[in-house]
Amino acid sequence: MKKEPDLESALSRNRRWMVNNQIKNIILRCPNQVVSIDFLQKKFKNLDLQGKALNWLKKYPCCFEVYCENDEYFCRLTKQMKFLVEEEENVKDLQEPVFVERLAKLLMMSKNRRLNVVKINELKRNFGFPDDYLLRIVPKYSDMFRVVNYTGRRSSMEIELMSWNPDFAISAIEKLAEKEGREPCFSCSLPSTWVKSWERFREFNSTPYISPYAELRGLVEGSAEMDKRTVALVHELLSLTLWKKVSIVKLGHFRREFCLPEKLNVLLLKHPSIFYVSNRYQLYTVLLREGYNGPELIKKDPLVVVKEKFGDLMQDGLHEYNRRHYLMNLEKKKKKGLLTVRPERTNREVINDIPEQDDHEGGLGGIFDAEERKRFYQVLFDDDAK
Repeated sequence: MKKEPDLESALSRNRRWMVNNQIKNIILRCPNQVVSIDFLQKKFKNLDLQGKALNWLKKYPCCFEVYCENDEYFCRLTKQMKFLVEEEENVKDLQEPVFVERLAKLLMMSKNRRLNVVKINELKRNFGFPDDYLLRIVPKYSDMFRVVNYTGRRSSMEIELMSWNPDFAISAIEKLAEKEGREPCFSCSLPSTWVKSWERFREFNSTPYISPYAELRGLVEGSAEMDKRTVALVHELLSLTLWKKVSIVKLGHFRREFCLPEKLNVLLLKHPSIFYVSNRYQLYTVLLREGYNGPELIKKDPLVVVKEKFGDLMQDGLHEYNRRHYLMNLEKKKKKGLLTVRPERTNREVINDIPEQDDHEGGLGGIFDAEERKRFYQVLFDDDAK
């Protein structure tokens, strides 16, 4: 699939946030919410990070407070971060009815009206479920859910739907069609210049829409009707996620439960008008095109708004760190007499000469792509001018 910078940018931004969010969760689970740097270092491989944990944490001084005690480094959350954690918990409390509906919808789309707990845990953050949803939500709504284990193995624990709610069995596409007074159908978010894709989309959209909540009776695997139902199911799943995206590998773990085809990625690639498939970070991810306007989400869940505040705080700290590091290096060069007088250059000339990769410890390589680094330095030079 042809790469689209706006959607790739959305994936890049979320990636940086996800790593620091995982570090935040590790700290919150530790006694007194303090973690040793040595312990975090051991977790770095699981976070798919390289280098020293101490250097990474120092890049985000607004989020993480690093201090030394008895010749050992420790980390805790800053006051700003603690306020955001509290705000996030308040939002989760208010969003409980939404989580109940999302969980019910997932079970209602599954073949046997039940899903494996281990598999749900892989995607719980995509749907915004709290870490303790199994204790906080499931027992509280015993009329809707129950935990079952038909084999006795711990990994076989499942959540089963106890009652069918017809108000929940309406997809996002059907809700929009009802609101606009028309028949339910998919929408195309491609430019009009994609002539062949538009033709294929119109042909696919000309057949009746099949709800992901409808019975599977009469649908044959591999048929055009089954493909239509699968596209509707993936569309609905993405509509229920916070970021309107999900890993195809993790989605494939539910192949039996949702009756997904073995080569799901092939089916998704056939519908570029509805989905965008990216292989950024060597991980296939599918995004719902209609959920984005450029790199930004069109409709933001209240949890997303809080999480974006965390992202803003993270960026503020990163800018502060890089500005301080830049000035320190400048001072070192002055003391060593390495700075030479050169003809005056414009900020634009300097920005255009910024390399694709910076040094591992202090630069922006691995955190920003080239364009984002140039934008950062532009802000830096503007501040210097002021």
